[in-house]
Amino acid sequence: MAASTTKTRIRNERIAKYLDSLKFALYCTTHPLDGFWDLTHEKRGTMAAAHTILIAAVLLRIFKLKYTSFLFVRVYWEDLNIFLYIASILFPLALWVIGNWALTTLFDGKGRLYQVYMGTCYGMTPYVVVQLPLMLISHGFTVDEAEFYAVVSAISLVYSAVLIVVAMGQIHEYSMGKNLLFTVFTLFAMLVMVFILMLFFSMISQGIAYFISLGRELLFRM
Repeated sequence: MAASTTKTRIRNERIAKYLDSLKFALYCTTHPLDGFWDLTHEKRGTMAAAHTILIAAVLLRIFKLKYTSFLFVRVYWEDLNIFLYIASILFPLALWVIGNWALTTLFDGKGRLYQVYMGTCYGMTPYVVVQLPLMLISHGFTVDEAEFYAVVSAISLVYSAVLIVVAMGQIHEYSMGKNLLFTVFTLFAMLVMVFILMLFFSMISQGIAYFISLGRELLFRM
């Protein structure tokens, strides 16, 4: 009985911590400097909440294709590959996290890989908070109000990007100038990684094509 009570208490404490860390994302949105410092240095954030925000952002991107008014989003479903669409969201995120962590590790960055990921996910909170109601009320907009939709949508994206940059500065304990510099370096590193990956897969495909042609030649001669 005592063991069961202890397990229940521990589970309740974990749920409470998860909900508190998820609610803390809103605090980071309105108080980015203090919020992102406390996120990692004071252990106010959790990976579970970061995963939740990321999953919410990805699902929201998908739902927007179907539930946003056709005045703002037109989808040709026959040409849409949902898996590639999801990858187009997660792949740049992975490049950003890995690139930022790899560079800052070489230049006295204090953040760890999971902290960079967590700060990035928490920085996406405005996108989720704004885009969800915007999607729902988009059917009430007219063509003349399209500019309002576009501006609010752009603000959510820009503000999320700003929060992610601020989060990196607080996590790595960089000054504003150094943080902006490494933001540019990270974007450049992302391009380099894309180039390397494209080169790698190109070499792999050429190697596979070579062995396939070689096998066909052998079969032909036999």
